[in-house]
Amino acid sequence: MEPRACADPLPISLVLHTVFCLRRTWLESVGERTDTAQMQSGTSAHRRVDDASQSSRSEHRAVSLWSERLGLSGRCDVVEGSAEGPLTIVEYKATPVRNRPEVTEANRMQLALQRLCLEEMGHEVSGAEIYFTSHRRRVEVELGAQDVARAEDLVARTREIVAGERAPEPLVDDRRCQWCSHVSVCLPDEHRYEEARRRVVASAPDAQVVHLATPGARASLRSGRVEVSKGGEMLLSVPVERVLGLVMHGNVDVSSALMRELCWRDRCVVWCSWSGRVIGWSRGSDAPNGLQRVQQHLASSIGRLDIAQQMVSAKIANQATLLRRNGSSVEGVAAMRQLQRKALAAPSLTDLLGVEGEAAGVYFGSFSTMLEGKVASFAAGRWGGRRRRPAPDPVNAALDYTYALLLGECIRELVACGLDPHAGFLHASSRNKPALALDLMEEFRAPIADSSVVRAFRNGELGEGDFLSVMGACRITDHGRKQLIASFERRAETVFRHPVYGYDTTWRRSIEIQARMVLGVIDGTQPSYKGVTVR
Repeated sequence: MEPRACADPLPISLVLHTVFCLRRTWLESVGERTDTAQMQSGTSAHRRVDDASQSSRSEHRAVSLWSERLGLSGRCDVVEGSAEGPLTIVEYKATPVRNRPEVTEANRMQLALQRLCLEEMGHEVSGAEIYFTSHRRRVEVELGAQDVARAEDLVARTREIVAGERAPEPLVDDRRCQWCSHVSVCLPDEHRYEEARRRVVASAPDAQVVHLATPGARASLRSGRVEVSKGGEMLLSVPVERVLGLVMHGNVDVSSALMRELCWRDRCVVWCSWSGRVIGWSRGSDAPNGLQRVQQHLASSIGRLDIAQQMVSAKIANQATLLRRNGSSVEGVAAMRQLQRKALAAPSLTDLLGVEGEAAGVYFGSFSTMLEGKVASFAAGRWGGRRRRPAPDPVNAALDYTYALLLGECIRELVACGLDPHAGFLHASSRNKPALALDLMEEFRAPIADSSVVRAFRNGELGEGDFLSVMGACRITDHGRKQLIASFERRAETVFRHPVYGYDTTWRRSIEIQARMVLGVIDGTQPSYKGVTVR
């Protein structure tokens, strides 16, 4: 396979990542972006100087730069001086995390590259400074020949990294990972597949998935906030940076301004029918990991039985655990443990699907034992086994709805990783369904969807009045849907210890971790896939 093309000019900002971490350079080059507190701080610090209209004769803002010789492009925050005379470069920086106005090597390299570009453009540069916005202090930076040589070497090294098909190895027990904005997509400890000797916790953003389930509601963007209203009544107002994604249920609307903003932030919007069926989703035009998507489609067409085995085995294991904790079928649990091991040894995809079907028969044959008790007796009494849509009873209706919610979560995380939800390894892509999303959700059906349904019935959150029977089909009322969404969200945000990597995370975050593990296996940076199981 040919190396990735590097004909386009390199952004100066990309070269600076090479100073910090080679792996981060590669991740940035394939489109992996994050939105952290550090990034927000830097954006805020640059807001004023990014406005070129505020320039004057002696102070030029947001000045575009380029170098044909080095193949670079970039921008200066501020260039002081007249176009005919010597110039001074001034870069605005948010105060480092350690709260000292200290010039780093990356700062020096940025100024050196900017100076090289300006000189090639025919300007004389007499000075370079860093302005620390929090301390309101300017620090002069002396640039020597060694700085210029080092900067040119970094450009060459960056080109080598960008041209590579595979990401450089992650850092090992390095303090830089603690403060890196890309730790949530790099997953340094996870890619080493070892027990972490220091605790690196993938980012848990202070954000939430917003479900729009009120018929006739409309979501719009106003003054940096997502506002949901209906008939002039405000239903919700939350800062846009706290929105992890939107899930639209039934007859609800979203403004084009909000859609554009969410696409720019790489936030996925999922549209569902009133009954929960996923209709479609949004995806930004600059989704990351384009080459890996090509590799994904090749792997999907050839087949990856090893990944499918792990997913099915983990699914059966989690079903057995849920049944052991909440049900009374000891024989069923024992049978499923045997099938869990049998799935890992399945010689073909056909045999694997047979094991999965056998386990489903045992699991759903004992499902009603998890609904014993006075509160949930109405649901257990009408349960006749798992049935596809249309659901004939309340339990099937609730399972259908939560499975649709889980599918939306898996689609969002796959899109965030840059993977194609349609190219899977267990489900057939030929059915025009999101095969990889259906694959990924298998191991999460029991611990997230089934668990939230069982809890909702047993806790009395769902009652007989939350279901309607229409010509033999059971439907959930608006109140019932909101109760199920609330139960699902509580479960998705429940913290547990990841069985592979040994740190605490939420079930929602673990979906992205597993999606990125699939990505790592596809591009060769991860040795194998291992499903999430609970004891």
